[in-house]
Amino acid sequence: MSDHNPNVVSPVTLTAEDQPDQPLVTPELEDLYRGFAKALLVPLWTRIGDLMPPHPRSKAQPHRWEWGTLLDLAGRSGDLVPVGRGGERRAIALANPGLGGQPYATPTLWAAVQYLMPGEDAPEHRHTQNAFRFVVEGDGVWTVVEGEPVPMRRGDFLPQAGMNWHAHHNAADTPMAWIDGLDIPFQCGVEAQFFDFGRDELAADERTTPDLSRSERLWAHPGLAPVSCLTPRESTPLLRYRWEDTDAALTAQLDLERTGHPGTVEPGHALVRYTNPTTARDVLPTIRAQFHRIRSGTETAPRRETGSSVYQVFDGSGRVTVGDTSWSVQRGDLFVVPSWTPLSIRSEAAGADSGSGALDLFQFSDAPVLTKLNLFRSHTEENA
Repeated sequence: MSDHNPNVVSPVTLTAEDQPDQPLVTPELEDLYRGFAKALLVPLWTRIGDLMPPHPRSKAQPHRWEWGTLLDLAGRSGDLVPVGRGGERRAIALANPGLGGQPYATPTLWAAVQYLMPGEDAPEHRHTQNAFRFVVEGDGVWTVVEGEPVPMRRGDFLPQAGMNWHAHHNAADTPMAWIDGLDIPFQCGVEAQFFDFGRDELAADERTTPDLSRSERLWAHPGLAPVSCLTPRESTPLLRYRWEDTDAALTAQLDLERTGHPGTVEPGHALVRYTNPTTARDVLPTIRAQFHRIRSGTETAPRRETGSSVYQVFDGSGRVTVGDTSWSVQRGDLFVVPSWTPLSIRSEAAGADSGSGALDLFQFSDAPVLTKLNLFRSHTEENA
């Protein structure tokens, strides 16, 4: 009796090649390879260079998306594409040119521009994917997470753990755009994703516009935690990290440096990480979020990390080099840094294009996943 399922067509193709470190090509070897292919088997010695390379070789490519182009296309979509059940969100994903047309910024990260017209609601749903929103310009939109209305304003970072009900509504008389970040590619890759539809309409009390959300009243006080809620959580309970707090922390680091005290990660480069106040670890189990401020005239040392990152320029201008690719960037532009690809950034910010006088950048990455698996590595080169 044959061990092979006659209904399965093997996709495996093996070719015996006369190459170093490969067996001598003979008719017997070719017949063996045909047997492997038919039985859906692949010998390691034919693929070891692909499966176990000396360092990461990302399929993703360094790439930049200009904010002006993204905003124009999102605005045109606002006139043509309704928001509602079926599409759920007017979200336009970045498609990395190295990933075969998939709507993925990197092999593990989704990044999209979401656009909401005046008076529109994005209906309620939930999903296992961890998510966040980051606002580079505008205000007037509210996200409603588990019935809690949370304001979205310029510079705010709004994380949201998987399987929380959420919706959005635009209470302003102008459209608003922001970026969404999710771990969609990662969860698709491990085949662990779930999705549920929620209510079609928000309740009246969910359309209120408090200056501070309930989560901020409990958790947005530096170094202070509510004793009633001290149980550690995998994801942050704070639903909005306000720009004024981020800005103050970055300013303080550079001020300390000017007075000769430590605080920056390298000269002229302030960096803060958004953290979970119940554990001091990353805000989400699969996503790390950070904010960089680079003083004008400063060039950061080239740095490599395993895993991938997406950056958005919040303010200022500069020159970004990712591997062998360089671009000039300005407010709103997004760019991708693939795994183990060196990144360096030169700030060319001036008072005319930056409120802080520096180059400000928001970053998110898949570092928590790699850290949990003991796969995160980094290396910083010394500037010449």
